[in-house]
Amino acid sequence: MTSLKTTLPAILLAILYAGVATAEQQSWRFDVSLDGKPIGFHTFDISRNGTQEVLTTEARFDVKFLFITAFRYRHNNTEVWDDGCLESIDASTDSNGDRLRVSGAAAANGFDLNSDLGSTVLPGCVQTFAYWKPDVLKASKLLNSQTGEYENVSVEFEQFEQLQIGGRDLEARRYRLAAESGDIRLWYASEDDIWLALEAPAKGGRTISYRAVDLPEAALLLAKNE
Repeated sequence: MTSLKTTLPAILLAILYAGVATAEQQSWRFDVSLDGKPIGFHTFDISRNGTQEVLTTEARFDVKFLFITAFRYRHNNTEVWDDGCLESIDASTDSNGDRLRVSGAAAANGFDLNSDLGSTVLPGCVQTFAYWKPDVLKASKLLNSQTGEYENVSVEFEQFEQLQIGGRDLEARRYRLAAESGDIRLWYASEDDIWLALEAPAKGGRTISYRAVDLPEAALLLAKNE
């Protein structure tokens, strides 16, 4: 099991890089809906400095039925990456009262992972379902930051589509990411690979959808220039 001494430096590193004035910053905010009905938001904030990347993300969903909250979801996660590989993760999830934790850090023999599934060492360069990184489309295995499962995945391009971004149409590429937990569809801007949208299966045959309302500046400029 990863000790506090192992995870603490990663947490301090995340704080350090989040505060570096020269670091490149990118932010996403998605409105989230369930079968077309708004349920909340999910934000992603990335700080880059050289080969280092620090992600902080927050999701808050509330599914209401007759003005009563039938399902409540909260997810917070901090990830530190170096040269495209996960260096550390510290994620907590409250899924309608079920509390889940996933934590871990890179070690000499792999990646030490701790979750409700137990402790294990993952080999090689570990990646999460980091949709904000286009490299995720090349992965064959991805770590689920909610459950701690290390899932087999495959990705295929489906088609070009037009999405509304900033009030204008933006050309996007749609991909299907097949995972053990279900197929996920992802949209990226054709010109610069900025992540734009997502659709994924939810319980009961329902569909959860992400639509960007705030994007990194590059994608917004593309939309304005179309």
